[in-house]
Amino acid sequence: MKKTFGIASAFILAAGLTAGCSSNGASSEQKENKDTLDVYTTIYPLEDFTKKIGGDYVNVKSVYPPNVEAHTYEPSSKTMAEISDSDAFIYSGVGVEGFADKAVNTLKNSDVKIVKAGEGIDLLSREEEGEHDEHAHEEEHEHGEAEGHDHHHDHGDHDPHVWLDPVLAEKLAENIKDELVKLEPEHEKTFTKNYESLKKDLEQLNKDFKQTVDKADKKEILVSHAAYGYWEKRYGIKQISVLGLSPTEEPSQKQLENIVKTAKEHNIKYVIFESNVSSKISEIIKKEIGAESLTMKNLESVSKEDIENGKDYTAIMKENLAILKKALSNKYQRTSA
Repeated sequence: MKKTFGIASAFILAAGLTAGCSSNGASSEQKENKDTLDVYTTIYPLEDFTKKIGGDYVNVKSVYPPNVEAHTYEPSSKTMAEISDSDAFIYSGVGVEGFADKAVNTLKNSDVKIVKAGEGIDLLSREEEGEHDEHAHEEEHEHGEAEGHDHHHDHGDHDPHVWLDPVLAEKLAENIKDELVKLEPEHEKTFTKNYESLKKDLEQLNKDFKQTVDKADKKEILVSHAAYGYWEKRYGIKQISVLGLSPTEEPSQKQLENIVKTAKEHNIKYVIFESNVSSKISEIIKKEIGAESLTMKNLESVSKEDIENGKDYTAIMKENLAILKKALSNKYQRTSA
C-alpha cells in the first residue's frame, strides 16, 4: 500500500525535528562518539554500494521495503524522523524518488548529512535516448494532448535509471565513497580500498554487457517499462517500451497498435517484465504477438528472497544480463513463466 507523506505528516515531522534541534549539541556529541555511521539510503544500489564501501564502519538501512516500486513509494513520518536522527541520508537525486525533494527540504532542519549520489551524472533526455521506438510512439505528443494524458509528468524530460549502467554506477559509488571519507576521514584508506574493489566488479560487468550485446543476433527488446535507455546509449540495444519512464505512463490506443506492429516487424518473441512492476497492458501485448514472458529486476528495490539468498547488485545484474542475452537471441525457447 502506498504511504503518503503529506501536509499532516510534514507538520508532525517538523515538530519532531524542531524538538530535536533543542538538543542538537547533545545529538552531535553522541554521533561523534559512535563507532559506526548510521546511514539511510533509497534505491537498492545505493544501499549495496554504501555497505560495501563503508564496511564495518557504516550501518546502512534502506528507506524502501523489499520489492517496492520506487517511483511512487513515500515513507511514513516515523521513518522520516528516524532518518533525521541518522548521520547521513543518501539518495540518487536523479528523479526516481518521488518523495525526495520534499523530504530533503524538511531534513535541512536536522543534523543529518544529505548526499546526492547522482551528482555529476549527465542524464539522458527523452529525445536523446528515444524513450519509445519511433514507430511505436511517433504520435505520442499529439495523442497525449488530445486525450489530456501527460506522459511526461513523473520524471520531466530525463531518464533517472542511471544505476543500470555499470559505468554510471561507478560514479554513484565514487560519490558515496567521497562523502563517507568526509564524514569519517580517519577511515579513508579503508573506504578507498573497498571502493576500488567494487569498481573492479563494475568494470567487469560493463565488459560482460558489451560483449554480450556485440555478439547478439539482434538489438531490439520489448520491455514493459522504459528503464533501459542507458543500455541503449552504452551498448546499442533498442528498447521498444509499453510504459514510459515511470510505470504510470501508459500509451494511447494508437500507440498500442504501433507497439504491436513494431514488435512483429522485429520478430519479438519475449516481453520483458520487471519483478516489482505489473502491467495489464503489457500482458495484452504479449498475448497479441504470441510472446513469452521474461523478468528482469530494475534494482530500485530487491525481493525478500534475494536478500535471504545474499544476492548483491553485481549478482542481480548478471541475472539481468542472462535475460537480456536470451531476449536478443533468435533461438526461441518457450519459458515456464
